[in-house]
Amino acid sequence: MSSLPAVIFDLDGTLVDSEPLYYEAGRRTLERYGVTGFTWEEHCQFIGIGTRETLEALRDRYGIDAPVEELLAVKNRHYLELAAATEVFPAMRAFVERLSAAGHPLAVASGSSRSAIESALKATGLDALLSVRVSAEDVGRGKPEPDVFLAAARLLAVDPADCVVVEDAGPGVEAARRAGMRCIAVPYAGGPAPDTGAFASAGMVFPGGQPEFDAQRAYEWLHTA
Repeated sequence: MSSLPAVIFDLDGTLVDSEPLYYEAGRRTLERYGVTGFTWEEHCQFIGIGTRETLEALRDRYGIDAPVEELLAVKNRHYLELAAATEVFPAMRAFVERLSAAGHPLAVASGSSRSAIESALKATGLDALLSVRVSAEDVGRGKPEPDVFLAAARLLAVDPADCVVVEDAGPGVEAARRAGMRCIAVPYAGGPAPDTGAFASAGMVFPGGQPEFDAQRAYEWLHTA
């Protein structure tokens, strides 16, 4: 087993710039059930929250009669129609490639569906480097609960204390803390200004988000912190 720390990546907004695609999938889903005018700002309220939890909240907010399982299936179908356009953040690709080459155990732990994770990784060419994946469908509770990260650690056969999470949102940073894992926070820059308090427990924070993220600095921190 590797003595190097394992690195567990959140997917959406961290590895890949998929939030615009999720917004469009959500907008189309709500429109199907008679809800129009869903805005990007409203979508941003749910960044870092799992798809199920997001749809449960929107279902209650708009009084949609359809069951959550149905909404999940509709949104997932819309997202998969858009997934081929997923783009990876270039500095994150460089980070993943460097970690992989050095032999770090790697995983993805996301609040999205397994099919959405696989589609995004395939579209960006990251699928060969990130074969260990945990989705919202694999655990009972979404972030900020630690379930997805703990499940990833079990699949990697490493102790949670030997894991570092890379996250873009407050709920994910809190989930890493609850899992007993160190965290690198790269706040999503496409949404509203982040609540700095939400990232207080992260060991390393890039306040400017992806434009500021430096794979070299992050790699050095992994080995010195």
